[in-house]
Amino acid sequence: MSVNFFALLPIIAVLLTGCANAPTEPELDALATEVIRLSFRDQGIAKLDRLVQEDANRACSAADVAGVPLDAKAAQLIEAASLKSVKLPGDGKYIGDWKEGEKIAQSGRGLTWTDSATEPNGGNCYNCHQIGKAELSYGTLGPSLYQYGKLRGVSDLLSPQARAIVDYTWAKIWNARAFGACSSMPRFGHNVILTESQIRHVMALLLDPKSPVNQ
Repeated sequence: MSVNFFALLPIIAVLLTGCANAPTEPELDALATEVIRLSFRDQGIAKLDRLVQEDANRACSAADVAGVPLDAKAAQLIEAASLKSVKLPGDGKYIGDWKEGEKIAQSGRGLTWTDSATEPNGGNCYNCHQIGKAELSYGTLGPSLYQYGKLRGVSDLLSPQARAIVDYTWAKIWNARAFGACSSMPRFGHNVILTESQIRHVMALLLDPKSPVNQ
């Protein structure tokens, strides 16, 4: 989106003054944040609150800029808080319809300023993962999900062995930072990108033995 030049004039003046007075790093950070804020506007469902970082985002960004791993203690705190934030299905049902899950995983719509808030979001999973063997194009930012359940020995969704995988997978989809403090995977449940019902369907795509993912 276009930048309002006149709105930036006070900031430019401060920066020019700073050439002589050497502004501190926090002052420069504050100025940079303000420049970014003034460069965007609310439009449709895309609001300026997307520019506000949570503490975890800020910590991971700082570590990335510094080129160092996030402090182990800080990472543990983020992961513990993220796991605590996971909301389990209210009715105790974790598995939906894999056919609906495939539609969600292959849909990239949602969350842009042109999208309607009344239409369901997609998971956009194919953009980072291989989902099925028949796919011709898929992202590689995340690991392949092909045979996700089969490789983990899930042949019976009601078995004790499946229970641990089901719990882990639900939590990973809900808030991936529970298992990696600076995970780049969308936090589908935590950030209300997908509904509880949609997550059930994606769970079925990954874990149902009948799903093409596990063939």
